[in-house]
Formats: sequence, structure tokens, C-alpha cells
Amino acid sequence: VQLVESGGGLVQPGGSLRLSCILSGPFLDVNTIGWFRQAPGKEREGVLCLNHRTLTTVYADSVKGRFTISRDNVKNTVSLQMTSLQPEDTGVYYCAAASQWNPRLMCGQALGDYWGQGTQVTVSS
Repeated sequence: VQLVESGGGLVQPGGSLRLSCILSGPFLDVNTIGWFRQAPGKEREGVLCLNHRTLTTVYADSVKGRFTISRDNVKNTVSLQMTSLQPEDTGVYYCAAASQWNPRLMCGQALGDYWGQGTQVTVSS
């Protein structure tokens, strides 16, 4: 399974960005897909994780009401829509896929079997 992220960039506080993750390869064993981020000097944290079979979705408290996830099964794409961005949202954002069934565990323990290369998001005026 390969994942390729795109859509990062520089945005002003209060702005929006949409990240996309294209999945390719055999992913019959993939149950959860998630977005993670890592700020300089900090550990990688789960932002939003989804069991794409049950549609159970888990959000980090810091992004509830601001970030949403969507998927396009035809294009094998999972997108992260981010609104009301703040400087603390700055970091490298990674897409991950896992055989893990529980999205809460995936996000809580960064349980990704496959990872993208990451895309930089910078929120600054």
C-alpha cells in the first residue's frame, strides 16, 4: 500500500486548507485510515482517524468542529478539510493506513502500517 499526501502550504490564521491522500496498491486488509501531524520538537499525534468500513470516526479534541474527513472510493482518496486554522495547527501532516480495526487506538497510539511522506502545513500571519 502506498499513500501520497498533497495540499499543504502556508495559510493565515483563520484560513482553510484541504489535504488529500491517494491510496494505491492492494488494501483489502486496510480497515482504518488516519491523519496525523507532527510539530517541531513534538511527538506525532493523531488528528482524525476513520474506520472506512463502519465509518466510525475519532477526532482529536483540538480539532473537533474544525476538521472533517471525507473519502472518495472511486478515486481511492481520503481528504482532510481543515478550517479555522491556528498557529498551533502547524506541522507535517501524514496520512496512514492500518489493519487496526479501532480508529481510537489508531489515533491514540499512531498505529499505522503504511505511511505517506507527509505534507507541511504552516499557519502564520
